[in-house]
Amino acid sequence: MKNVKILILVFILLLAVDSIFAGGGNRTGTGGATQLLIPVGARGISMSGSSVATSTGIEALYWNPAGVAKMDNSASIYFSHMNYIADIGVEYGAVAANFEGFGIISFSIKSLSIGEIAVTTTTDPDGTGSTYTPQMLTAGLTYSRLLTDRISVGLTGNLITEKLGNVSATGFAFTAGVLYDNLGSIDGLSFGIAVKNIGPQMGYDGPGLLQEGTITDLHRPPSLVKVTAATFELPSSFEFGFGYRPKIGGMNSLLVATSYQNHNFSGDEYKLGLEYNYNNMFFLRGGYSYSPKSQSEDYIFGFTAGAGVNYQFEGVDVKIDYAFRDVKYFDGNHIFTISLGF
Repeated sequence: MKNVKILILVFILLLAVDSIFAGGGNRTGTGGATQLLIPVGARGISMSGSSVATSTGIEALYWNPAGVAKMDNSASIYFSHMNYIADIGVEYGAVAANFEGFGIISFSIKSLSIGEIAVTTTTDPDGTGSTYTPQMLTAGLTYSRLLTDRISVGLTGNLITEKLGNVSATGFAFTAGVLYDNLGSIDGLSFGIAVKNIGPQMGYDGPGLLQEGTITDLHRPPSLVKVTAATFELPSSFEFGFGYRPKIGGMNSLLVATSYQNHNFSGDEYKLGLEYNYNNMFFLRGGYSYSPKSQSEDYIFGFTAGAGVNYQFEGVDVKIDYAFRDVKYFDGNHIFTISLGF
């Protein structure tokens, strides 16, 4: 009965994707809230984001919320920092708690550190002397649960806020995922599917949209006129992938992960990642992503690599990971992550 329910859920997810595939990258650059597309977590990034079927525990919150249900600890804390392009910093934090018999509840928050930007106007194109600091924040609440020993599901609701000077926008987005381990009774083979950033359109509002206007042929002073900003769609995507752990024996293990991701506002991506694991303590990772429909000069991200260490300290599972992502035209991205399991 549970397997039937999961098949129905997957079918619903696939129906929800129908409108996403219709975009297919033909409207590149016309969406908004692109902060949702910035990945987090050193392990997943070092494997080029191919983690929809292989990421588990609290680190799976961004890649596939169903993977959080595979968390080994009763509670986890997660911190991540990334040096993004153009001196932008991406800060991320999350907590997760396992409630026996109910599931796992997680809370996450991601913010962008952009810095100060000079205020310019049509009369002062070189700047007025004032500055403003953009604020972009995404806060998420996630529920994940094991349906069987092989199947898990997850759902995330995100609150999105953006503030640029005197205008701001607020929206909601949902991400749903399914994870199936030992697919086809093949030990070590996993399958994952995720539909990301589904929600209503967003639009900017605020006093920054007020402009001084005049009405001719009437004896009245100039008055403020409000400009109505056009709304924009969210950067929705659909992703599915596979992961496989071949049997090597001894204290060595290998993980191969691959995924396909379809975006409604950019070209599709194919991702491949590898992870070598020694005694579940030391990890080496690498990956590469490819977007055939994007012109080479437009797709700026290249190979990825990283390493990690996992050890116990006074009963606390401590994981420290690092990742590097090659970027055209900018300095490469450096990502640092630490997680604690209790």
